[in-house]
Amino acid sequence: MATGFAQAFSRTDRRPMAMWWWTVDRATMVMVASLIIVGLLFSFSSSPVAAAKIGAHSPIYFTQRHILFAVAAISVMMAISMLSLKGVKRVSAAIYSVSILIMILLPFIGHTSKGGQRWLNLGFFKLQPSEFLKPALIILIAWMFAEGQKGKGVPGVTIAFCLYVLAVALLLIQPDVGQSLLITIAFGACFFISGVPVRWIVGLGASVMAALVGLFFVQPHFRNRIMGFINPDGDKYQVNAGLSAISNGGLWGQGINEGTQKRFIPDLHTDFIYSVIGEEAGLFWSLAIILVFGVIVIRGLIKAMSMSDPFRQIATSGLYIMLGTQVFINISVNLGVIPPKGMTLPFISYGGSSLLAMGLTMGFILALTRKRSGELPVNDDKDPTKW
Repeated sequence: MATGFAQAFSRTDRRPMAMWWWTVDRATMVMVASLIIVGLLFSFSSSPVAAAKIGAHSPIYFTQRHILFAVAAISVMMAISMLSLKGVKRVSAAIYSVSILIMILLPFIGHTSKGGQRWLNLGFFKLQPSEFLKPALIILIAWMFAEGQKGKGVPGVTIAFCLYVLAVALLLIQPDVGQSLLITIAFGACFFISGVPVRWIVGLGASVMAALVGLFFVQPHFRNRIMGFINPDGDKYQVNAGLSAISNGGLWGQGINEGTQKRFIPDLHTDFIYSVIGEEAGLFWSLAIILVFGVIVIRGLIKAMSMSDPFRQIATSGLYIMLGTQVFINISVNLGVIPPKGMTLPFISYGGSSLLAMGLTMGFILALTRKRSGELPVNDDKDPTKW
């Protein structure tokens, strides 16, 4: 792919596509593409078991859909990565508004599954608007925090809090405590990076802890998840099945499509795909996947901290922290470290909304991290390799 683009575009080519190619973070694109390929590979392995459980007509039912969603996700990522900063803000505002509207309607028209009403049934797939809400919200609150720093009378912090509170309130109605917590962590990170006093961060943390304690007493779904995890006799069937699969994989794994313990994992193709990887690819490749995610996030945060534009710095950091936190939560659940959250492994798990939203998230990141003409030294404005 890289060679093909390099041959198609010279370094002095001023066409939009050529300028995009020489300014985009190609290393991150390659790493994301490798994760998507891993997801497709293990989709072939997990689809027959998952398809049999729902009585699908084809053993590769989920694989076929995974391929379609993966192609769509890559297309979304590429398209969004070409946006200007103004375009990123406008698209985020539109996605946030539409997502909020759908989430308001979910209690009346939403699809209920696994104790939550989080999906809109579109027939060919079930749309989860909260997945798209997350990256759009991070962009908007970063925008507001940056505007507030300019001191021109824009109540950026207040607007950002209102956007955040509205999103979390609608998530808790579904209920979806996991996504609420993920958004809160990313919001707190953006809040901290924007340079607010430490006491505000402490206040936010205390408020979140108080809210979690309150949810434990008023939200049966959340309480049951916690108690089931703490209680030695609680329902840990799926977590134990996932741990058995990982243990059965050993160091080098049983081989692709050779796993036996995966058959006992209800959500093997979605939330527990990491357990399938652990059984069939083994500890070495499981750790390699964590390493790839780690490189993507840490490299991205280092790049974000070097940016001079507050909006880009806050938005990029927030998106990377959100991505890294979701990876941490998913793998921790697979390892039985924390209670199940119903959260996918980015780019790898099956799921239309998840894959498309991850394509959107990475598209935003690539658009934000592209070098802009205003960052170029005076003598370098003719050399796109330095953009």
